[in-house]
Amino acid sequence: MDITTSTVFISGATSGIGLGLALRLQQAGSTVVIGGRRAALLDTLAAEHGFDTVQIDVDDPASITAAAEAVIASHPSLDAIVTMSGIMRPEDLRSSEHLAVTEATVTTNFLGTVRLVDAFLPHLLEQPAATVMTVSSGLAFTPLAPTPTYSAMKAAVHSYTLSLRQQLVGSPVEVLELAPPAVATDIQGVGVDFGGMPLEAFLDEVVSLLRAGAGPEVLVQNVLPLRWAERDGTQQQLIERLAGR
Repeated sequence: MDITTSTVFISGATSGIGLGLALRLQQAGSTVVIGGRRAALLDTLAAEHGFDTVQIDVDDPASITAAAEAVIASHPSLDAIVTMSGIMRPEDLRSSEHLAVTEATVTTNFLGTVRLVDAFLPHLLEQPAATVMTVSSGLAFTPLAPTPTYSAMKAAVHSYTLSLRQQLVGSPVEVLELAPPAVATDIQGVGVDFGGMPLEAFLDEVVSLLRAGAGPEVLVQNVLPLRWAERDGTQQQLIERLAGR
């Protein structure tokens, strides 16, 4: 992925990692289209930063289809997408009351990713070179026990990405996977601090990796202990530490 010349669509890019990455790619020279649910916020970001925007609800298949059609129509040179959308909510598996959270997390974090890729892939396959970047998490490899479905769906995104990459061998589409560690954003709610890596430091490292052609997994240093915990025999220890035991 050439971050200096790409035309990129990023879903879930009105805050946090998504917005930060959009700004960094724009600064590098790419044309960036951001997506999100809140029209007023999209308008504000367009005015402040010059982004093109599209309203999209990744829980709604029709919204995804309409957004993809709009982005491709206005940016026929689109050659990259980043599937950033996600929710992270705690669950108590001892009570069936968690099932509503489970279902919402599956819909947003996994089905949202699959549907986004499906909506844009036919167009990307027609480009001379293109990129799909999925977004999993270090928790795909070493789960956070209080957010079991979030961790499981990020593991599903990782597995799906491996299969997508293999199926696209020989095509013009490269498949990257960004697996962040804990990053200081509001993914668990405004004001919730769970000790994440500073956002700007994370973005510095991600951009450096992308410039260097890193892949197929884009892994900052802070995520490596989670990514390789099973191999290194430290997974259970880390699971207990993350759970506060």
